[in-house]
Amino acid sequence: QVQLVESGGGLVQPGGSLRLSCAASGSFFSINAMAWYRQAPGKQRELVARIGSDGITNYADSVKGRFTISRDNAKNTVSLQMNSLKPEDTAVYYCAANIRLTTVRSYDYWGQGTQVTVSS
Repeated sequence: QVQLVESGGGLVQPGGSLRLSCAASGSFFSINAMAWYRQAPGKQRELVARIGSDGITNYADSVKGRFTISRDNAKNTVSLQMNSLKPEDTAVYYCAANIRLTTVRSYDYWGQGTQVTVSS
């Protein structure tokens, strides 16, 4: 019933910028925390940024000062503004969200992922 769909991935030059967006759709009461993860080939999945329902954010040390996570509760979306991109940022980026489906049930959902490639 609930789906997360990412958009905005692509190929960008080192030092460039990219903005990822994720939209939640379906039947639910509200969205709790939302986050962006990434996974490069041969590497473990890592948390890139997280934003709680209260707006408090957390970032991986590797992206602090370069990436900004934000959410629009009215539109049920979360975005990741990525600036000063480096080749090591290349990965598949996944949107994740903890969503309250009913008054008593919440579940974690994942998007399909979007490829971000930073290369000259």
